[in-house]
Amino acid sequence: MYLTQGLHRMQQQNPDALATVFRGRRHTYRELGERVSRLAGALQGLGMQPGDRVGMLGLNSDRFLEYMLGTWWGGGVINPVNIRWSVPEIVYSLDDCDTRILLVDDNFLPMAEGIASTAKVRPLLVHVGDGVAPAGMLSYEHLIREHAPVDDAFRGGQDLAGIMYTGGTTGRPKGVMQSHLNLWSSAIMSLADHPLQKNCIALHVAPMFHTACMSSLVAQVVAGNPHVFVPMFDVIDVLQTIERERVTDTLLVPTMLQAMIQHPDFAKYDLSSFKRLTYGASPIAAPVLERALELLPGVEFMHGYGMTETSPAISRNGPGNHSREGIANGLLRSAGRPLQGIAVRVVDENDNEVPRGTVGEVVVRGSNVMLGYWNRPEETAEALRGGWMHTGDGAYMDEDGYLFIVDRIKDMIVTGGENVYSAEVESAVAGHPAVAACAVIGIPSDKWGEAVHAVVVLKPGCEAAEAGIIEHCRQHIAGYKCPKSVTFTTALPLSGAGKVLKRDLREPYWKDKARAVN
Repeated sequence: MYLTQGLHRMQQQNPDALATVFRGRRHTYRELGERVSRLAGALQGLGMQPGDRVGMLGLNSDRFLEYMLGTWWGGGVINPVNIRWSVPEIVYSLDDCDTRILLVDDNFLPMAEGIASTAKVRPLLVHVGDGVAPAGMLSYEHLIREHAPVDDAFRGGQDLAGIMYTGGTTGRPKGVMQSHLNLWSSAIMSLADHPLQKNCIALHVAPMFHTACMSSLVAQVVAGNPHVFVPMFDVIDVLQTIERERVTDTLLVPTMLQAMIQHPDFAKYDLSSFKRLTYGASPIAAPVLERALELLPGVEFMHGYGMTETSPAISRNGPGNHSREGIANGLLRSAGRPLQGIAVRVVDENDNEVPRGTVGEVVVRGSNVMLGYWNRPEETAEALRGGWMHTGDGAYMDEDGYLFIVDRIKDMIVTGGENVYSAEVESAVAGHPAVAACAVIGIPSDKWGEAVHAVVVLKPGCEAAEAGIIEHCRQHIAGYKCPKSVTFTTALPLSGAGKVLKRDLREPYWKDKARAVN
């Protein structure tokens, strides 16, 4: 149960198989193993001891995978940096877990000196690029060339593998400690539940600092499949890469999937190789998903539900429910059933399991559940109380064990004494033909305590009025759930993982209030 095991296996059994593709670079597993073992030696030469943290600030690439595997091979712990963060936020995460080595690619060189000069301990900066390293930085490629390969440290099991900082949507980000066992077992349980297809070629689109993409990476390493990378999400780049590299599998967050199927050039590309699409990380509006199923009839769709603290697997809704039958019986809207090896319950505020069909909080236990939050024993104890990870997600479970996520508990709106789940309202709003994207929040109301408010992005060239959006919702959900007000914007604020930052949407309405509920 160590995360370099898949690389060892491929070096032994099929070393000349294709391992990575990024732009013009292609490496076999033999070449990947050589680069990883040399990078591990370089990191050790820079002072990395077993358990030391190494960070990387960069877009998706083959070198990002090398960083992960090389750090683990050398006995270190990865700290992938959120690419959407400002310099102070990045410095906070480096200081918090004492990260002394930071790899930076060309895209983030303007931030490098600001990070290094304001950190408590100036990290060693490594330039991850093809050109000459800037002054004060070491060259990634030079380090690999000049250092001899070293033996794998073979850290595994409960040894710390990564510190994944939460998005910081509320308060300071927390460092989620994931062990080798956490990440390995999450991948194995996902593969056991839905095995990869033969000759799988995986495209990594979601940001690699995020646990959803990391889970896909680890699973592909375990399986020994080729990895294809695009730096970041761009609709045309993704479509071109699928066509050129004959990609079979990918993971997208809903905002990416929506942008892809709505692009006017979508139908121009040959996507015949494409066989499986996993989506997750945030809710998806039903009209978007149903349209995607229409446009990609030969593709298996799967919904993955999880969180950073569970590395991330919890449940999965497979291809069988992404069908006309699944739409008709409602299972399309499910988050699926818990994966093998993972125990899930839905509980009330006293941690008592609630009857099937009753909304409560999802709690999880299994070998995939985090070790805890870095240097936060009280918050760790609260999250893992009773031996169960408390997710903060509100959901109900049906008689067949299917989970239906209704909302984040903190996103629930209490209006006139009724509980309204924003995800349900968002699905109704998204069904309006002029709506491209939306988010629903609670805002202060003297009459209702909180009022349901929708923030809407319209499709290019489309028009809609507040009254029309509200009336559309009345045709699909109860009146008390419908927005009391609507504002229009050109774009929703997104985290690096593509999640809507509802904190930013709420802030103008609640900034003068003593608390964020009314």
